[in-house]
Amino acid sequence: MIHHHKDDHGPSQLLIDNINLLPKGLVLDVAMGTGRNAVYLAKKSFEVEGVDISAEAVQSALDLAREAGVTIHARVADLEGNYHITKNAYDVIICFNYLQRSLIINIKDGLRLGGIVIYETFTVDQAQFGKPTNPNYLLKKNELRELFDDFLCLYYREGIVEKRKALASIIAKKAHTT
Repeated sequence: MIHHHKDDHGPSQLLIDNINLLPKGLVLDVAMGTGRNAVYLAKKSFEVEGVDISAEAVQSALDLAREAGVTIHARVADLEGNYHITKNAYDVIICFNYLQRSLIINIKDGLRLGGIVIYETFTVDQAQFGKPTNPNYLLKKNELRELFDDFLCLYYREGIVEKRKALASIIAKKAHTT
């Protein structure tokens, strides 16, 4: 049931490289895993909320934050259950290595006007390298771009990176009310 394939070697390079695009304020890390991105953002003086289905991951994230001397608000929630992102609540929403198509509209609604989404996860080409192989959790070609086609696209990349990962990555801005 847990479809996280997070590495715990520090925050995402995509996040580090594009930190200056993010409006300061409240961040939601969807399917945050053990909190590497959440803690990084907290260190950069963002207010961070994180959510994950795994109680163990949430505890790891809270421990990581404590070790780093920062505070994050993390909770356990089943994203495929009755979880809802509060409308117009967040300046930034990030999601890495997790795909739940039904959540996309919720992510869009959860962002304030001018807010930024950073979304990166595996594409269908990932199946040749190993997990995940279930198409429910793999993006089709160009799908991520299309899912956010009503947003202003600031960055998009799709393809095989680091030789072993097939990823699509987008950074997009909520430029008008949806």
